[in-house]
Amino acid sequence: MKKLTLAAMIIGGFASLAQAQSNVTIYGIVDAGLVSERGGAAGSVTKVTSGVGSASRLGFRGTEDLGAGLSAVFVLESGIKVDTGESDVAGSIANRQSYVGVKSKEAGSLTLGRQYTMLYNAMSQVADPFGAGYAGSIKNLFPTAGVNTRSSNAIVYASPVTGGFNAEVAYSLGEQAGSSTAGRQFGFGLNFSNGPLNARLVYNNRNSDTAAVGATPAVIKGSGRNTLFAINYDFTVVKAYFAYGADKGFNSAVLPVANAYGYKVAPKATTDSTDLLVGVQVPVASSGTVMASYIRKDDKQFNQDADQWALGYSHALSKRTSAYVAFAKIKNKNGAGYTVGNNTESGSGDKAFNLGVRHSF
Repeated sequence: MKKLTLAAMIIGGFASLAQAQSNVTIYGIVDAGLVSERGGAAGSVTKVTSGVGSASRLGFRGTEDLGAGLSAVFVLESGIKVDTGESDVAGSIANRQSYVGVKSKEAGSLTLGRQYTMLYNAMSQVADPFGAGYAGSIKNLFPTAGVNTRSSNAIVYASPVTGGFNAEVAYSLGEQAGSSTAGRQFGFGLNFSNGPLNARLVYNNRNSDTAAVGATPAVIKGSGRNTLFAINYDFTVVKAYFAYGADKGFNSAVLPVANAYGYKVAPKATTDSTDLLVGVQVPVASSGTVMASYIRKDDKQFNQDADQWALGYSHALSKRTSAYVAFAKIKNKNGAGYTVGNNTESGSGDKAFNLGVRHSF
């Protein structure tokens, strides 16, 4: 079969709409737990909260067969607070993901809209034994704040998988009048997956400039640049995890909480740091998994370093439902202000305990 170019993939997709066969799936996660936090200026905090292990959500995904190995795809996904029934972002309908595109068996996929960054996918899918959730989340020390997790106005291309390898490229328009660079974001990634081995190397570049508006001059902040290598290997009796990241420039490592400990001099967000994670998942009997990790934040600018130790356990009650428990503690140094959060919250102190239930459908 003659290979399709990207242009032919798009044009051919629209030309074949009349013959398409569609398939739409409703899916979601309902996750709620008891969270107890200690050590911050807020004192002892105990609450029922949503999205401890995985963010609670309701989504619609669809595919439409366009023929010749080509299909149209879309996702609309909204976050939900299970503890209150509210949207997790007021006034938003599909704040988590909202994109549409085309996919070819030979040419890969091209999608447009609000999407996860490759940086966040590498952290949550490959680097972290906690899957970016629970008290041990990689988010507590690795840079995932704001657009490092999801980017709007994004164009993402993913190549087909060949020999276990595939590549991804993303570009998000800043859409600020008078500037083609202010607010833009771009990245690329190289992925490998073969049997028990998974590895990713990703780069993310986020511009924090603000374009001039009328008499208000432009604000030049420059770009935050994040590079991450993540790998895991399943030895059957244990699954080992490793990640190393380098963060350079303004907004490359935003503090999750501005001043959680009420310091007279608030912590500063570093523009030069590295991140290290080592961790494991250990299967227990036929339905349990022990999770453990150590994470280190090395602040090369202000020396505001931090270390996190975490331990958790997830027990599968069925194919779709699990119960979990987790604990993590952060040791801040030299006025650092990092907190123990979970998948959806940044946390309020240096220690946290979770107990909850997660159901997917």
